[in-house]
Amino acid sequence: MQSVDRAVSVLEILARHGEAGVTEIADELGVHKSTAFRLLGVLENRGLVGQAKDRGKYFLGAGVLRLAGAAAVRMDISQEGGPVCRELADEVGETVNIAVLDDDAAVNIMQARGPASVTAQNWLGRRTPLHATSSGKVLLAHLPTTLREGMVARTLPRITDHTVTGTVALRRDLEAVVQQGFAIAVEELEVGLAAVAAPVRAHDGKVIGALSASGPVYRLTEERLTELAKRTVAAATELSRRMGYGF
Repeated sequence: MQSVDRAVSVLEILARHGEAGVTEIADELGVHKSTAFRLLGVLENRGLVGQAKDRGKYFLGAGVLRLAGAAAVRMDISQEGGPVCRELADEVGETVNIAVLDDDAAVNIMQARGPASVTAQNWLGRRTPLHATSSGKVLLAHLPTTLREGMVARTLPRITDHTVTGTVALRRDLEAVVQQGFAIAVEELEVGLAAVAAPVRAHDGKVIGALSASGPVYRLTEERLTELAKRTVAAATELSRRMGYGF
């Protein structure tokens, strides 16, 4: 924990000064120069700091911008997604969520409940497996090929009798997601629950989230899911527009 704290302190020092040498950083941390050098080496290897070789000074690296950008996307999609979620939930009467990729899972960062929602279950902050949810399949389907195939090839847990765990079947599902523009999952995560999700895109076209609508299977029949898919795709398209896509 001490090393983590010191590493964060190094980043804060560089953010405050713009650039600094090993001696300056060691002095501010109150550690030996060798300790500061090791910390800088680790941060440099991860792209979080860079070094001006001619001056021996260190500065914040592009990796910090990458992390900041990811955080900004989450904040933006949460802010812009609120009205879209509430409007869709009111329109279809079901529970609407926005999920983003979190390592090898989907995490829900926004939720709105429609008037017909029959459950008080809170999905906010919940991490769900990519292969067993409509949102997860949307996120998984739009990953770079190598990363997607690596995840698909894993041994995937069977959560219900309807969970798709076979590599061939899951790959076929993901191809369909890309072609039709949405994903459907019926009782794959939870018995009695059905959901449909569509991709949310950033200004550059990259899929940064999934907008989903879910409800009980007795209400979300095949015909109802087809209609719900159209409305969810429309809402996800509107949210993508708010995120700058299509301009």
